[in-house]
Amino acid sequence: MVEVKVYSTKNCPYCRMTKAFLEKHGVAYIDIDVSEDKEAAKEMVDLSGQFGVPVIVYGEEVIVGFDAERLNKLVGGESPATESDVVIIGAGPAGLTAAMYCARKSLATIILGEDIGGQALWSWSIDNYMGYRMVTGEDLMKKFEKQVRELPIHLEIDKVTSIRKNNTRFTITTVAGKTFTTKSVIIASGKRPRTLGIKDEDAYIGHGVSVCSTCDGPLYKGKRVAVVGGGNSALQTAIEMSGIAKWVHLIVRSTIRADDVYMTIYRSKENITTYLNSEITTYHGKPFLDAMTVKNRETGHEVKVEVDGVFLEIGLLPNTEFLGDFVKRNENGEVIVDINCHTSVPGVFAAGDVTTIHGKQIIIAAGEGAKAALEAYDHVMRT
Repeated sequence: MVEVKVYSTKNCPYCRMTKAFLEKHGVAYIDIDVSEDKEAAKEMVDLSGQFGVPVIVYGEEVIVGFDAERLNKLVGGESPATESDVVIIGAGPAGLTAAMYCARKSLATIILGEDIGGQALWSWSIDNYMGYRMVTGEDLMKKFEKQVRELPIHLEIDKVTSIRKNNTRFTITTVAGKTFTTKSVIIASGKRPRTLGIKDEDAYIGHGVSVCSTCDGPLYKGKRVAVVGGGNSALQTAIEMSGIAKWVHLIVRSTIRADDVYMTIYRSKENITTYLNSEITTYHGKPFLDAMTVKNRETGHEVKVEVDGVFLEIGLLPNTEFLGDFVKRNENGEVIVDINCHTSVPGVFAAGDVTTIHGKQIIIAAGEGAKAALEAYDHVMRT
């Protein structure tokens, strides 16, 4: 039997998904918490060359991150039904809620998603979701997932590569080479983190630059880190990292624009240095980050700051590349929808942050997912 190890941290949603994927396919594994074991963390870096989780050692193969395509090829498993009433692309708050409503309407439902929980998993704490005074994104999405798994819904961890229409049906293909035929589609693929786009940035991802603080934050205990951004997400991350790291440098391109609840806590922290009207121009260190150059955008003054890690919280880009020109999108790449989640293609609906709906909130995404499901049901009943 192949030995499988998963190097993880407690709050990493992608680590949880990796382990859930292995368990679903009956693969036994050894779970190693690198936030508690420094020697194990060093071992992980030596094996993978990465300072980020999860890292999976599958026999002789080392997999960095939750790579559904590679894991599917290694693990295999039973093929799902390929025909359905509705295929939901994305398994975040919008997609999971849509699936629950579709199942309640007795629609044959398939969810295709790269992860379970979507962007909500990145939230350290959520205090504006009804029914909870405070809940982590991971805990909230666990409850969503549990409810969906209790219903007759097939949830496939995979990435959609294309979609096309054939008469009254839609054909969807995935990166794992699977094909699904369906009567209706709900696009709920969410968004992904934006990066700075500076020189050599790709080389530093996993080598000191991270887009998931809940995943990689525990690896920087007692170290020096930077958080880039000036909105709620950036302040949340700076606040959380101030309790983990030795020092936090907050890099804000213009001014801070965050809710008062976060501003009050932020002002109380004594180990956060803030750089307003500033930007990172250069990363330093090989192969791992050890410093950054910060430039004041008003004066042009530059300063080199020693850091072990940088967390990017500068906004999101919609996951819509697989759509091509299949449906109409706006200049930002978001799917254009009407008030009832209809796209430009009959039978195709969209919900959540991937759409042009202004409010980008978990509770709004969930509500839009419910609306899209009810519209998909009406469409299926008419075709």
